Amino acid sequence: MLSDPSSKYLPYPSVPFPEGYIRQWPNKRTTISPVWLSTDLRDGNQALVNPMSNTVKLELFRLLVKIGFKQIEVAYPAAGETEFQFVRDLITNNEVPDDVAIQIITPARADLITKSIASLAGVKHGIIHLYNAVSPVFREVVFRNTKEQTIDLTINAVKLVKKLTEEETARSGARFTLNYCLETFSQTEPEFAVELGNRVLAEWGKASPDDKVFFNLAATVECAPSNHYADMVEYFNNNINQRDSVSLSIHPHNDRGTGVAATELALLAGGDRVEGCLLGNGERTGNVDLITLALNLYSQGVSPGLDFSNLPEIVQVVCRCNESAVPVRYPYAGTLVFSAFAGTHQDAIKKGLDAQAARWEKVDRTGEGKKYWAMPYIPIDPKDIGYGYENLIRVSSQSGKAGTAFVIKQTLQLDLPRRMQVSFYGVVQSECEKSGKEMSTALITNAFKQKYCLSSKPIGRLHLQSFNLVPLSPSSEPSSLDSDESDGTLTLPEQGRDLVRFEGQILADGRTRRILGDGKGVHSALLDALRNDLEFEVNIGEVVYQSSSGEDAKTVTYLEVNTPGSSPSKSGAGSVWGVGISSDSATSQCRAIISGVNSLIGDRRFPHPKMVFTPRRDQSAQRSESWLRDFTFRAGHSVVRTPEHERSELIAASPI
Repeated sequence: MLSDPSSKYLPYPSVPFPEGYIRQWPNKRTTISPVWLSTDLRDGNQALVNPMSNTVKLELFRLLVKIGFKQIEVAYPAAGETEFQFVRDLITNNEVPDDVAIQIITPARADLITKSIASLAGVKHGIIHLYNAVSPVFREVVFRNTKEQTIDLTINAVKLVKKLTEEETARSGARFTLNYCLETFSQTEPEFAVELGNRVLAEWGKASPDDKVFFNLAATVECAPSNHYADMVEYFNNNINQRDSVSLSIHPHNDRGTGVAATELALLAGGDRVEGCLLGNGERTGNVDLITLALNLYSQGVSPGLDFSNLPEIVQVVCRCNESAVPVRYPYAGTLVFSAFAGTHQDAIKKGLDAQAARWEKVDRTGEGKKYWAMPYIPIDPKDIGYGYENLIRVSSQSGKAGTAFVIKQTLQLDLPRRMQVSFYGVVQSECEKSGKEMSTALITNAFKQKYCLSSKPIGRLHLQSFNLVPLSPSSEPSSLDSDESDGTLTLPEQGRDLVRFEGQILADGRTRRILGDGKGVHSALLDALRNDLEFEVNIGEVVYQSSSGEDAKTVTYLEVNTPGSSPSKSGAGSVWGVGISSDSATSQCRAIISGVNSLIGDRRFPHPKMVFTPRRDQSAQRSESWLRDFTFRAGHSVVRTPEHERSELIAASPI
């Protein structure tokens, strides 16, 4: 690179507005959609390493019609028989809907013009894209023409197009529109561009508000900033004759990477029509991307008149037809454009989704207000264009608690308490750092289920099988409240007031044992049972309850546990939690405690089961010889055989 590039490269020239002129485009706003012309089948196709076959072009043509394009450039008929035949096949096979105009392109050469227009025989509405390069470097170097010679060449071409199209109209009733392209407009003197445009209008002689002439103001090579292109368009807009009978067609390329910006500013400067390709295909750095332009308008509340509601499928078809790929960060169409990896971004998105859900629910409930989209980092609702929310947040070692919490909420419909989010993210981050890779949604969900033992089958060392809650308060009737893991509803005695007995059956390292404990409410009773049977002391910290509605309503308990002497972290880092889910509130709470204890118990050795004496509730029904049946063992076996056999089993089962 040169230390002084000005010694080699010239800056772009100023547009010759009158002295004191105030530009209009900076103060304008686009409020309506432009007319769209897709040139995928021509300008895009000619740029491919392997041009499309006519079969593939037909597939893409049908997709463009389905999307909603009303003007489609389909071929360069004079380039070869394949191109010519494609136009004929579209017309003769009735592939072109009545409301769609097809455009062909031809250079300003008599023989090529004649063949090109012949390809349109029988068309309902054809657009003749006539072009010639008019900038100084092309006039003087490539064609060696003066300005006057360039004008003569153009006028003669327009005369021939007019003659041939009028003949075809007389023969078939076809309608034709002239689209004159000032090739290399962006490098042409603005005054000469206007002079040439006015000469074309005069020669065509039949432009009207109902039958406009299109002027293609091509940024064939993008060689100046977007504002300069807007200035050139505004100058042409101000000085072309019969402005109400003219449509200014914007055709930017992307050499400086600002094709979209140039188009948007040119529309403010007077542009009426946009020519481009899906995903920005085209020579060198490509034509302007019509998907990005359309969805930019859509995000501002302006309907583009094009349907990209299934954008993933559209991208797939276009890439297959073009034998190309889309970068993962490509606007709207890339696989990662709606994904956030950074923790701060994820936190903002999660909060935004929660706030928006509440705002929209209020609109539905009250009928007041508007369900507008207002989301940090996400300018458009992914669901509008065929994506879901599952890809919004991706979790890596650079992510934070909000990312993992979002994934769990999306997959399991669980809204984790804030401090638990911090705790669980520690698990996920550890796994990310071990692997050095992203944690997928499936991996995060599985890690959550494993960590908190969310399964009907045993995962941790302890697994709750069934339990009874027996009210012990003087005011309560001495009846058993049964809750089994497989079913059931339970009316729970009021937590913290009524004394209850917990009679449960758990698996401890795969062996069944009975546990028994008393306390005020289910928490205290179960903790007492764990203290009595496993000699394990547990305290409960923060507790959060959530519930869902509907036929499959569930109660979710999030419960923080710790051992005596430990102090919970204020942020939640390093804290231990349990999760319980059930249609029954008591079962949900018990499962949450066992879930948390599984994380605390480590490799601690369990004591031998203890023998528990449980008196029968109906003493009158007992027989003296069956006294041993009232014994129940911690291993979970009830003695139900003969007294002699029961005595031998009791001796055998007693610890040594």
